[in-house]
Amino acid sequence: MYAKTFFETYNFDSVTVAPYMGSDSVKPFLDFDGKWAIVLALTSNQGGLDFQLFKDEDNEMLYQKVLKKVQTYGHNIMFVVGATRAEALKEIRKIAPDNFLLVPGVGAQGGSLEEVAEYGMNSHCGLLVNSSRGIIYASSSQDFAKVARQKSLELQNKMSEMLKNASLLK
Repeated sequence: MYAKTFFETYNFDSVTVAPYMGSDSVKPFLDFDGKWAIVLALTSNQGGLDFQLFKDEDNEMLYQKVLKKVQTYGHNIMFVVGATRAEALKEIRKIAPDNFLLVPGVGAQGGSLEEVAEYGMNSHCGLLVNSSRGIIYASSSQDFAKVARQKSLELQNKMSEMLKNASLLK
């Protein structure tokens, strides 16, 4: 019913879901054509490390198990990977080479767009980069809209340049 509400009643294009209750908490979101389930994998928040880096007897981290298992559920799956974990993107791309990655945390949280692109970009780009705080908190003065627009354009221009350098944009 959650999936139906978000995708039919509210006509959302995607919903972020937590995979830790198993397939029955993710699969209902995969039954809608043209809609996406964005599954939490390796987040930027410090508390996420309480569980996401937990290693099993095979020395595999929990977020790696999530990436592997959730891909068996179906299509239209993206994964959340925080920009502050850019060094892990190289390994993540080995596990999920073709999935889109929603990458929050560029800017105010300390994530580097350059590192995200270097380690996370695939042959189709495969990244949805988000910089919320870096934009919405760019100014608390009367010039907020102007400064927020400028920060947005700066990020867009940087990403466009990286896409051109990777021959993904003309």
